[in-house]
Parts: sequence; structure tokens; C-alpha cells
Amino acid sequence: MTEIYVIHFGRTLESVQVTPGGTRCPKPLPYPPPPPLYKLLISGYNSTVCSLRAPLSLCLGTQPFAVWLDLLPRDGAKFPESVWKLFFYTVAWFYTCYLLFNGNYNFFHDPQSVFHDWHSGMPVPLDIYAAYLFQGSFYLHSVYGTMYMDTWRRDSPMMLLHHGVTVLLVSFSYAFRYHNVGIVVFFLHDITDILLEFSKINIYLKQHDGQYQHIYKFLADVSSAGFGVTWFVFRLYWFPLKVLYATSVSSLKSHPDIPFYFFFNVLLLAITAMNLNWFWLIIMFAFKIMTGQLAEVADTREYDISTQTQQESLIRSATSIPCMKFYFLFTDIQILKGWRSAL
Repeated sequence: MTEIYVIHFGRTLESVQVTPGGTRCPKPLPYPPPPPLYKLLISGYNSTVCSLRAPLSLCLGTQPFAVWLDLLPRDGAKFPESVWKLFFYTVAWFYTCYLLFNGNYNFFHDPQSVFHDWHSGMPVPLDIYAAYLFQGSFYLHSVYGTMYMDTWRRDSPMMLLHHGVTVLLVSFSYAFRYHNVGIVVFFLHDITDILLEFSKINIYLKQHDGQYQHIYKFLADVSSAGFGVTWFVFRLYWFPLKVLYATSVSSLKSHPDIPFYFFFNVLLLAITAMNLNWFWLIIMFAFKIMTGQLAEVADTREYDISTQTQQESLIRSATSIPCMKFYFLFTDIQILKGWRSAL
């Protein structure tokens, strides 16, 4: 008796057993297959933008926390973006740590195991599916966020390219069941983003309440140094060692005819090239600090955009989100009620 899988766009629809006489005997899957990829990304995008970023950024970041701290207007406009990203990357990275080091998966210590028992259309474990839902929706939103919500920077075109490549990797690695590799990629990249956003938040907090806060300067310096070290270790040392070797060499040893071999490796090499480019910028930034060209750690990537333009862009992008239109309408109603009671 031979077991086969019926596949549609990389998703297992049913598992059947075929007897020598050709009789098809349905065999139940270990658990229901995940929903199609487009449903995963659409539902994740909606939950990420409407349920997480908008309330977290605008309520905690700008209204009223940044105003209460009396941040500089330019920093107050960027503060919500970093708060949101720090929240996401921290939750995502600790969840991937749980997946890789709780005993169920040994992909980090044994990278070759990512292709053990691999076959097209294999079921995706629910815990890995949840990670893909979280990450895929975030990077899909990040394409929109970089263009319309976040402060435009000199490396924003590179960020758009990075997010586009990442969406392709997440989508197709899920569809064609390279999800084990994806979990390792998430783990190796998110830790550096945690330190980056934490450093930026402390940079924005250095000047508030009309005073210079030295404790935030110290935290920004320490987190920036840690950011550079982890970038090299995780993205430039472990990433080729753990991921690129597994996808380019180990995969062919386990499955010589593995599909989409060149497609995925080209995308992973593109991510590596961008990591090298950003690491060069990190080195140049550190060189300027050490030679006195920059007095202290600061985010120097922004173009010279007026504060008023930044604030108008922030309000315009916020009100373009349906749930935030309701938020601003509710806020205006409360203000009107307060005026009427005062009169």
C-alpha cells in the first residue's frame, strides 16, 4: 500500500492510501491543514494594523505619552514607529526562541535537520504556522508602513526592497513547506531589530522635559554597541553557517531534486547582500563616532523634512486606517463634550 498526498499550491488537501489494485483509501491527516496562504496574510495584516499598531503607536506613543514627555517635535513624530517595532520584534523573537529551544525542534543546533522527512505538501505544525502568521502579516504591513506611515529615511528604498524580498520568502517558504528554515531565519534577524529600536527610543528620550537626560544617552550607547555586535554574529556569521549552508548544500544531499532550489537561495543571498550593505553603514557610523565626526549616537538617516510636514504626514496616515478614523471621531466627540460642560 502506497501513501500519497494530493496537493494544491503547496497545501495538503487530503492524504490517501493507494492499494495495489488502485483503490483510494482516505487517510485522515494528523491535524487539519492550515488555511490557504492568502487568507493567512490578509487576516494577519488586518489584525496587525488595526488591532496592534494603530492603538499602540497613537495612544501610547503620540497621544498622550510623547506629548506628556515633552519630546522634541521631530522625535515625537518618530517615537510611535519605534515603540511599535520594539513591541513586535520582542514578542516575535522570544516566540521563535521558544520554538527552537523548548525541545520540540533542533533546527538551530542541527541545521541539516530542517530537511529531514521533508516532502511537498507536508503538514505545517500549528506553532510554526502561528509564527508565519505573525511574521508574514508584519512584513506585508511594513511595505505599506514604510511608504505611508514611517518617517522617510535615506535607506527607505533599501528597506522596501528588504520587506518585498521577505514577503516573497515568507509566502513561498510556507507554500512549498520550507517553514523549518524560516523559523531559523526569523530567530537570527529579529534580535538585532530589538536592539536597534531600543537604541532609537533612547535617542529620542535623551532630550525631553526641556532637559538633557544622561541615563538615556548611556542606554543608547550600550544598545548601539550591542546592536553592532549582534548584527555581525547573528546575520553575518550564523546566518551563512546555519541557513545558507543548509539550503544550498544540505538540501541537495537530502533531496537532490528539491524544487525551487535556485529561487529560494537567490532570495536568501539577496538578504545576505543587504545585511552586508547595512553592516558597512554600521562600521562607518562607528568610525565617525570614534573619530569625533559625530558627537554622540544619533539617527542620521532622515532627510531634512520640516516638523510640520512630518506631523501632517503622521496624522494623514493615521486617519487613513479605518479603525483610527473611529478613534479620532471618538476623541473629537469627547473634546466637544468637555467644551460644552465647561461653558
